Amino acid sequence: MNRDLRGKVAVVTGGSTGIGAATASLLAERGAAVVIADVNEEAARATTESITAAGGTVAFTRTDVSQKTDAEAMVRFAVETFGGLHLAFNNAGIVQQHLPFHEIPERTLRTILEVNVLGVAFCLQAEAAYFLEHGGGAIVNTSSGGGIQGVAGGGSYVASKHAVVGITRTAALDYARQGIRVNAIAPGLIRTAMVAGMPQEQQDELAALMPFGRMGEPTEIAEVVAFLLSDDASFVSGAVWPIDGAATA
Repeated sequence: MNRDLRGKVAVVTGGSTGIGAATASLLAERGAAVVIADVNEEAARATTESITAAGGTVAFTRTDVSQKTDAEAMVRFAVETFGGLHLAFNNAGIVQQHLPFHEIPERTLRTILEVNVLGVAFCLQAEAAYFLEHGGGAIVNTSSGGGIQGVAGGGSYVASKHAVVGITRTAALDYARQGIRVNAIAPGLIRTAMVAGMPQEQQDELAALMPFGRMGEPTEIAEVVAFLLSDDASFVSGAVWPIDGAATA
């Protein structure tokens, strides 16, 4: 397997915690120079320090992915800091309180769609524009189990993650002959900070519902993302990878 990412530059949005932080760390471990793009400056700087201490090459740029100008600035930052861009993990996203669809506030709908849909779209546009002029690249977008099936009470989140799947498949076709691969992941229940903040009893109940009898770990997601960004996945594009321990099987 070709896991060596030396000479590559990667951006990871939402890279301060959870799946994003685990992926940023793994990409750096395998030799890539990594840009962490996030609005959570404190957590991002802690992750940056951790990667640096482990011998990785990393930099942080504050990025609100729902703003097109920030997405474009993120790409410029990567190029100016590390000399180029080859890999992108568009992972930043937010969740909503579970509510019946008709009770979801307008503000919640707009915010979820702006971050989860426009955020991916703006980043992908900026990345693809650069890749088209510089020999191609690889992109992975974060969807969700809620992007490939319905989730009661999660209407705006589910809509946003289904949209990520559509964006991914369309972009894969748009750029198939220009050296740009675009894939998506659909994680299931993962032990992130949000889940870890739940009472232990609730965590145990959720884990018991999973076919594996446990939650996934951020590092398990990171391994799949790293594969999809690597040359090992050179004939993989337009795919949506469930990483959920058979939960959507």
